[in-house]
Amino acid sequence: MDIIAALRQEEAKLLRQVTAFQNAIVALSGDAKAVVSPGRASSSTVTNGRRAMSAAARARMSRAAKARWARIRAEKAKKAK
Repeated sequence: MDIIAALRQEEAKLLRQVTAFQNAIVALSGDAKAVVSPGRASSSTVTNGRRAMSAAARARMSRAAKARWARIRAEKAKKAK
């Protein structure tokens, strides 16, 4: 058994646990920023823990939601008659 490899695995495990504890503390304290675990690069499109979405994507989602609700209302009206 390679002792160095085992120690590195244990170190990685402990770092993940520390990050999880830090995120729990942040969540409970109400702070907006979460702790990024070491070795994980954060994307430049992420700001304040929220993913950026283009205006076109928001418009597509809005149209889809409106169409969904229109179908639901139409079915409800058809059942009521």
